[in-house]
Amino acid sequence: MAYFSILLLILLTLKCSHSYKIGIGIADMTGPPAEVAFMGYAHPEQRGQGLHTRQFARSYIIDDGKTRIVFVTADCGMMGTFLRREVIKRLKSVYGGVYSEDNVMISGTHTHSTPGGFLMDIIFDLNTFGFVKETFEAYASGILRSISRAHSRLTDGKIYVTRGEVMNANINRSPTAYLKNPAAERAKYKYDVDKTFTQLKFYHTDGQPLGALTWFAVHPTSMNNTNTLVSSDNVGLASVLFEQRMNKQLTKIIGKGPFVAAFASTNLGDVSPNIKGPKCQMSGLPCDPNTSTCKNKNEKCVASGPGRDMFESTAIIATRIFESAWEAWSQNGEEVKGPLGIVHQYVDMPSQKVPYTDPKTGKVTTVKGCVPAMGYSFAAGTTDGPGAFSFEQGTMTTNPLWNALTDFLAAPSPEQIACQAPKPILLDTGEMNFPFEWQPSVVSTQLAVLGQLAIACVPGEFTTMSGRRLRERVAESLELKKPDQVIVAGLCNTYSDYIATPQEYQVQRYEGASTIFGPHTLTIYLAQYSKLAGHLKTGSKPTPGPEPPESFSGLISLLPPVIFDSAGMDYNYGDVIEQPKQNIKVGKTASVTFVSGHPRNGFHQEGSYLLVERQIGDNKWEIEATDANWETKFHWIRRSSILGTSKVTITWNIPKGTKPGIYRIRHFGHHKYIYGTIKPYEGVSADFKVSA
Repeated sequence: MAYFSILLLILLTLKCSHSYKIGIGIADMTGPPAEVAFMGYAHPEQRGQGLHTRQFARSYIIDDGKTRIVFVTADCGMMGTFLRREVIKRLKSVYGGVYSEDNVMISGTHTHSTPGGFLMDIIFDLNTFGFVKETFEAYASGILRSISRAHSRLTDGKIYVTRGEVMNANINRSPTAYLKNPAAERAKYKYDVDKTFTQLKFYHTDGQPLGALTWFAVHPTSMNNTNTLVSSDNVGLASVLFEQRMNKQLTKIIGKGPFVAAFASTNLGDVSPNIKGPKCQMSGLPCDPNTSTCKNKNEKCVASGPGRDMFESTAIIATRIFESAWEAWSQNGEEVKGPLGIVHQYVDMPSQKVPYTDPKTGKVTTVKGCVPAMGYSFAAGTTDGPGAFSFEQGTMTTNPLWNALTDFLAAPSPEQIACQAPKPILLDTGEMNFPFEWQPSVVSTQLAVLGQLAIACVPGEFTTMSGRRLRERVAESLELKKPDQVIVAGLCNTYSDYIATPQEYQVQRYEGASTIFGPHTLTIYLAQYSKLAGHLKTGSKPTPGPEPPESFSGLISLLPPVIFDSAGMDYNYGDVIEQPKQNIKVGKTASVTFVSGHPRNGFHQEGSYLLVERQIGDNKWEIEATDANWETKFHWIRRSSILGTSKVTITWNIPKGTKPGIYRIRHFGHHKYIYGTIKPYEGVSADFKVSA
């Protein structure tokens, strides 16, 4: 009788719980790791010289039998309209109408240390000397592969939501702007950044864990603008740490395990991981809080920490994020129950007119969007990565010299100056119509519901308070109990820079100067996502909105191709120039240098430029690490541009817990003949001993 009662209880529990079809996939999307400028800091001299960690796309498909939702988080700077469209075009060629612009959300993690040249708007591709087809193709194929893998793994499953808090991992990099928000509004929150995160936990109905998806607000800028190795930065490493712990019994190879864990971007616009805060670089004195400058104008105001260098800082922040997420993973959580819904609409931001209620007076006026423009403080950069020349954050006036130079491209009209005020316009990108768009005017907006949760896919970087206001507005519009039931998914589908609050905009820090559609950009988005929420409530579908202007026909690409490689006199590709030491202790570094070809000849997606192997028997070797491991670095060095010779130095920081034994390092690459043929090669180091 007791057995029958237990069986009946289990059957009733299963009947009452909500099951979805769930598919989760991961794929390598690593782009060209050499001689392509990174997207993020906008420093043309910050060009790739190798690889530290690989880029991955992590996809989550949820289906309730009527509606299918796809969420992808990709280890790249952001998502672009035309890259997303290319992915959807390829999905349609395989799956027909199952996937479309309506139900696919793609979000960039916002790492600043990955190849650029894929957004197709001039201002974003300037530092890469235009469009980089190699980057675009690497990202499109990697993201497509991750969605396809998720599709092939669809199974019955359940979703739970948990929340947690990460301390000592983020600070506000523009606190003076944040303080301009109404005092009563600020009083509702303990911190000037979001310390909390939201985590979705995915399980098979038999209890097998499938994956985790966590949104936490932090800029992946622990790796600073001097870094030249491709890196997924702090959130990318946090993902790897989570996956390694879950998959350790099955595989050591990163990106190949069945469990997938992602840390996705949210309202990170004014949020820095450099928690020591900004200091004047040479003197160590505090910076001016309003302008982020030093008394000695030759000094840069730079934020850093918590580690001794950017590598240690990245590891510390990643570990803190991961450990807090792991604690949340260990909790039961609340089951996600209810139907799915998703709507999408393109919006022409400059043409929007919406009501705005002044928080001080209560007066309601009609406000409008502006055509895009960047302010002077944009050129100043941030404390995570200062800009060039003498630009300062908080700049409220123009400079005749800079105006003369920028007016050569396009002098802002009186209407534009009035619309963007009090922003002093440095680049009037919206009125530069040659040869094609400098910045997007038409953006993607998308809103999804998962039972009692909502995901707002937003086309840019919302500041802390902007994200809080959006969560409140969407929760109210959908009649949800609490704002934390709304997830803001940042840098999603389109990249249109920043979204500061109207109050933050007034002081023109970097975030305000980069809020391109004017002071009421956020006001327009609040109205738009309320409208999308209305469609979800009624089950209606919005009009598609205006078509973004196609960019493929007029692309400019000035990045030189790889012409040819040469091994050099008396060398073959893969030859070892410098062998590792014969006996190396755990905690120390093994290093080997090979004759190489150019890494742009092949990105080795789903593979590796290197393998660290341990001998487990006569002529048998086991993989210990790849170039996706944090402990390895793949550094490419051009020996002679004229002769086409190069070399790679591979280092392996031998981590604690490594088994003593005999090891070797192998290198894989491709070289290019002058007449265009590309052929693979490989090299292997001498064996070396690792001792405790």
